[in-house]
Amino acid sequence: MKKRILWLSLALVAGQAGHAFAQGASDALRYSRQQFGGPARTQGIAGANVALGADFGNLTSNPAGLGLFQKSEVHFAPGVGIGQSDSRLDGGTGAATNDSKNSFHVGSAGAVFATRKPDSEDGNWRGGALALGFTRLADFNTSTSYQGSFGLEKGSFLERLQPQAGVRPQSYYDNLDAQARANRYTSDIGLAYGAYLANISSYRRAGAQFGKDSAVVLRRQGATLNQGEQVTNSGSMSQFDIGYGASYRDRLYIGGAIGFVSSNFTQTRSLTESDNDPATHFQSLTSSTQLRTKGSGFNARLGVIVRALDNLRFGASVQTPTFLRLSDTFSESLVGTFSATGTDRVPSDLPVGTGPKVSRPVNDYDYTLTTPFRANGGVALTLGKHGFLTGDVEYVGYQQARLHNDPNGANGDDYSFTDENADVRRLYRNTVNLRFGAEGRFDVFRVRAGYARYGDPYQADANNERAQNFYTAGLGLRQGSFFLDAAGVYSTFNQSYNPYHVYDSKGVDIAPLIKTNASRYTTTVTAGLIF
Repeated sequence: MKKRILWLSLALVAGQAGHAFAQGASDALRYSRQQFGGPARTQGIAGANVALGADFGNLTSNPAGLGLFQKSEVHFAPGVGIGQSDSRLDGGTGAATNDSKNSFHVGSAGAVFATRKPDSEDGNWRGGALALGFTRLADFNTSTSYQGSFGLEKGSFLERLQPQAGVRPQSYYDNLDAQARANRYTSDIGLAYGAYLANISSYRRAGAQFGKDSAVVLRRQGATLNQGEQVTNSGSMSQFDIGYGASYRDRLYIGGAIGFVSSNFTQTRSLTESDNDPATHFQSLTSSTQLRTKGSGFNARLGVIVRALDNLRFGASVQTPTFLRLSDTFSESLVGTFSATGTDRVPSDLPVGTGPKVSRPVNDYDYTLTTPFRANGGVALTLGKHGFLTGDVEYVGYQQARLHNDPNGANGDDYSFTDENADVRRLYRNTVNLRFGAEGRFDVFRVRAGYARYGDPYQADANNERAQNFYTAGLGLRQGSFFLDAAGVYSTFNQSYNPYHVYDSKGVDIAPLIKTNASRYTTTVTAGLIF
């Protein structure tokens, strides 16, 4: 049976310490949050197309809109993303650190095959369209870093490695020593022991009774520590959809679609903690981790659009939860550096300079995730041949996300995830997302603008606002047989996280809190043919 991977994943939280788990709440949120995607036309109006129709983006938002297509089309939409972040250690010293992460991607590609009866032909069902294609739903590419100093009133990373107090049998200490001798580590304190960042006290005390008088002792640190971390995330979540929409008397449009989801995510972290106190043997440590997650799954959605007036439409759609199978691969290493002048360098054969770099065996784990149900409503007002105005509201039930075991997976087990799912309900809340868009038409040219606000999925905190804001603009050219569109999306958001967790005697997390202001600009260009 495989062991669950235990690491400190980033939990993006507000003003208090975030919670990090092995395959936990932060993972559930990562794959539940989505951005509006699709071709440049969709992005130029901030994804507000639930009631609009005749837009390829309807395949993922409201497939009823496919029923408004009059002609067939095919398109391809590449894009570039540029991300910036400023991070600082809250409550410590040190200026904000700027970082960036850029990426090239394909935002959308697909085809719509439309059929329509001539106006002279009788029949209530006037036409329909089959669509299939690829849409990028989430962009995981970010990079953050911080540098700062703090006193030992905050918990250090080395303290995180300290096991809970208590009397342990001799076998516990034998196991630590065996891990070091075999250079095969299975615990945090085992890594610290192998890297000479911790010691077993009775090994160094004459006459001590091994086991009874033993204790794990961390290397002493000075009163002020310097700490920095680099966190780089990459990857995306995409969806391939097949959908159909039909027109009933050109007043009622209904549609459905099935989506096949593919996800890949990589997080690389390197945390360094140093001590400039010449009286301590400890100088610094570096903890490096890498997490790779691949997943696949499926969902389905149904939608309807009603043309209440010739220029006024209302739309609604629902999407089932996405059922994902995920596979994690995790690796971790730890290394320390040591001073020859430290007064606590006992015994004298302890290392000077860089100590041994120790690692855990690479660990694989399979599990499943059910993301939240989603519902959309929208209204669109057409302005004759001059353009349109449109707005959407979306409900996302983040508290309904659920982690499950995957006992049939090659690296799965029967773990219940009861505590982790309780954390999802405790940390998150159900939210509403708002999207607004407009298009102006000037002969063959199009001008677009939009705004979206995606609600904060975390429980309310008056000191922090973690909603996402999206500002969009776009241009287009549409001829009889082809179209060309470009769009820019600028998003801003705040986040905070604990790089690890250390609790005081009252159970309060005293680990440093890192606050980040981030933004991302994405440019997408779409070229398409009409036939």
